[in-house]
Amino acid sequence: MKIAVLSGKGGTGKTLVSVNLAFVAEHSVYIDCDVEEPNGHLFFKPKEIKTENVSVWIPFSDEKRCNGCRTCVDFCKFNALAYIKDHLYVFNEVCHSCGGCVLLCPQEALSETPKKIGKIMRGVSDQVTVITGVLDPGEASGVPIIKSLLSTSVNNSLYTFIDCPPGSACVVMESIKDADYCVLVAEPTIFGVHNLAMVYELVKLFDKPYGVVLNKCFEGFNPAEQFCLENKIKILGRIPFDAQLGMVNSDARIVSKEIKQYKDLFTDLLFTISEEA
Repeated sequence: MKIAVLSGKGGTGKTLVSVNLAFVAEHSVYIDCDVEEPNGHLFFKPKEIKTENVSVWIPFSDEKRCNGCRTCVDFCKFNALAYIKDHLYVFNEVCHSCGGCVLLCPQEALSETPKKIGKIMRGVSDQVTVITGVLDPGEASGVPIIKSLLSTSVNNSLYTFIDCPPGSACVVMESIKDADYCVLVAEPTIFGVHNLAMVYELVKLFDKPYGVVLNKCFEGFNPAEQFCLENKIKILGRIPFDAQLGMVNSDARIVSKEIKQYKDLFTDLLFTISEEA
């Protein structure tokens, strides 16, 4: 069962939820798809790490064949190609590796060459397999790394937890497209509701079953809870606004491992998600 954990912004508690669900599930897989800022491994501290580079294909020009027609330049919407003073320039940093320029070149002057954009690190922490994607600084898109992450198969694991990037852009879409269930994490602020609404619309667009975990809850009015009630969204669980939880989490320790109250909370949450899915 693949469970994607997502939120409309960073700092909401997405990694807190996904790390602790993976921990209480015991034999599980944790995949960190937040490739620009992966931090789940800081909690698990995996061992026996194996690293694999991820590359994409970028265009390479044969100047002898190129006649300067600019078909490729006109096609590229990312301005990764320019023809200046009888020479075709390829700007690798903004190329999205779509391959369209190679297909369209009437002179067959363009071919493709691999370019490293990041890596995947795979390790083990007790009974949890930890798989982390890391995008190299300055690269245009983490989608190819996320595709590689999610194509990884792990035997004998009932649960796979996908720690998605924040927001609702294409990297998030890639992260949830094969998920069996989506957990939306929200915080009790007006800004939090705005970002919850974004991922709520996204999971509906992908026709995924979903529910909400309310984080940083305190007594009094909770705009995120009100949003869920108004839109008839299932509230899977509530995590309190707790200084002790904050201290343990900020120290990169797994709160379910340290405090029985939270082991019980996340165990119940996992049971609720399993029932809903």
